[in-house]
Amino acid sequence: MSDVHNAQLDWDEHGQPLSRSYGDVYFSRANGLEETRHVFLAHNQIIERCQALPAGGRLVIGETGFGTGLNFLCAWQAFSEHAPHDARLHFVSVEKFPLALADLQRALALWPELAPYAEQLLAQYRAIHPGFQRLLLDGGRVALTLMIGDVLDCLPQLDAKVDAWFLDGFAPSKNPEMWTDTLFAELARLSAPGTTLATFTSAGFVRRGLIAAGFAVVRVKGFGHKREMLAGPFQAQQMQRPVPWFARPVLPTGERQAVVIGAGLAGCATAASLAARGWRVTVLERHDDIAREASGNPQGVLYLKLSAHGTALSRLIVAGFGHTRRLLERLQRGVDWDTCGVLQLAFDAKEAERQSKLAAAFPNDLLHPLTKDKAEQHAGIGLPAGGLFYPDAGWVHPPALCRQLVQHPLIELRPYQEALSLSRRDDRWRVEGHNGVLAEAPVLVLACAAEIGRLLSDANLPLKRIRGQISRLPVSKSSSALRTVVCAEGYVAPPREGEHTLGASFDFHNDDLTPSVAEHAGNLELLREISTDLAERLDVQTLDPATLQGRAAFRCTSPDYLPLVGPLAEQQAFNEAYAVLTKDARQVPETPCPWLDGLYINSGHGSRGLITAPLSGELIAAWLEDEPLPVPRDVAEASHPNRFMLRKLIRGS
Repeated sequence: MSDVHNAQLDWDEHGQPLSRSYGDVYFSRANGLEETRHVFLAHNQIIERCQALPAGGRLVIGETGFGTGLNFLCAWQAFSEHAPHDARLHFVSVEKFPLALADLQRALALWPELAPYAEQLLAQYRAIHPGFQRLLLDGGRVALTLMIGDVLDCLPQLDAKVDAWFLDGFAPSKNPEMWTDTLFAELARLSAPGTTLATFTSAGFVRRGLIAAGFAVVRVKGFGHKREMLAGPFQAQQMQRPVPWFARPVLPTGERQAVVIGAGLAGCATAASLAARGWRVTVLERHDDIAREASGNPQGVLYLKLSAHGTALSRLIVAGFGHTRRLLERLQRGVDWDTCGVLQLAFDAKEAERQSKLAAAFPNDLLHPLTKDKAEQHAGIGLPAGGLFYPDAGWVHPPALCRQLVQHPLIELRPYQEALSLSRRDDRWRVEGHNGVLAEAPVLVLACAAEIGRLLSDANLPLKRIRGQISRLPVSKSSSALRTVVCAEGYVAPPREGEHTLGASFDFHNDDLTPSVAEHAGNLELLREISTDLAERLDVQTLDPATLQGRAAFRCTSPDYLPLVGPLAEQQAFNEAYAVLTKDARQVPETPCPWLDGLYINSGHGSRGLITAPLSGELIAAWLEDEPLPVPRDVAEASHPNRFMLRKLIRGS
């Protein structure tokens, strides 16, 4: 798949990129910068709109064809120079063939004026894989959502309200598959009355198709040698009817203030996403500091357990991996994280077959197979088999990521604050502890893993706890040769601060968090399965499991292994509102969802929290701010806390 994932470029005598696939230029040979400003910025009134934004306002721009990112950087520059300092820019763009990093760097070097913006983009341009990829720039003030794939596949998955369209891409004559009535209908679905559109082409069938879709476009003066282009507003009535159980709740008005319960990765990420949007956030933590439970291990692994069938969980993992991987660039490599790669061993024939399907389904820069010899070269140790290698993955010290996420002046961390009960009064959530009210705010986010079941017993959320124990092994002179994370049934990581992390056990029945000798012994057995060579280098046969250091914590997971992320309905009212679904699951009742106003959940991440929890923080913030969702609509639906109520109704249970 690798040969079709990235754009294949040629470069002309002026150093400008050309698409080999489409035989077309990425921007005007006359002056790409001025072309963008004339076609897309001027005819969508981007500067005027930025100037007119209120404090804390937002502009959403949609684009077909990200290309070199020139349109994005020009829009960002205009936003930076003309919008209020606390406004936000959301730029949502589709690209079928993203440029490789080196090509993007070379193309953007043509525009020294945009260098301050290009440098930030290039620094975050990591793990750009198929599906939705969220990049946070300018301290979170600018959000770029890249949808990697065919525009006619990606746009139907988008949940957004777009203010201005940059209808770009290769010319209709070179790329006729894109310029279709299907595309124009999607642009209309995602537009509100007053949304504007501009495009460099003036082709008659494009003009007629856009008009039929509701855009009042007219021909206006084009750029350079192009005599005409198209521009105009969307004037049709919006016909979109969202599914009631998933429709967005009424947004909180007044103060942008939230309480988050839990200072693990899910809670810290949610607080960070809200604070970046100007919310004042109080984080309540029952322990003495952040990351004291499942997020507290010395080394967590960016472990991508994927499916070749494009499941909702698999797409969430790819999107979440990219988002986390970009966040890690802010941390200290070697101490807080390392992109040493992750090797998943093909430990039996069934696993080898699964890996073969994955290698065919995903691009090489995300994962590729290694023979036993190559795997041993990468890992630096002897191995029983080859496997799948994830070159951009590695290990993370989760407390460092949590700490970085809550370093924001709008976030207040309150340790030793155990939430015992919740109540809603006067449009505010009140959290009570041993000594009375701990905090109150219009919005409450529960990011306290399976403890949510205790605080919301009426909701019957099927969250379950799984005990996991890791073992810490002192590095030996020869074990320090391990250069990559290696996984089979368990995992072992390269050294951090003189230790390897080894784990992790799974125990559904034990509620005791005291590390057990039996599970240390089990982890040593996992190590022997991963590599007898490494076990010998660590002199495992002489190790007494009773002397090992380690820690145990509870992972929190759901029956379908997807997290629970989003707003929650009141169960009894939900059952009454949608009782018709017990007789006919295809019904879409008109009744608005009876939300528990202002209550949101970010939980159930299992052993994938490093990958899914940070992006889920962005998803919570998008729900609360009525922003473009950072994941496909069906992935957000599949992760929605209401899904279990819905399934019970449909099954009549």
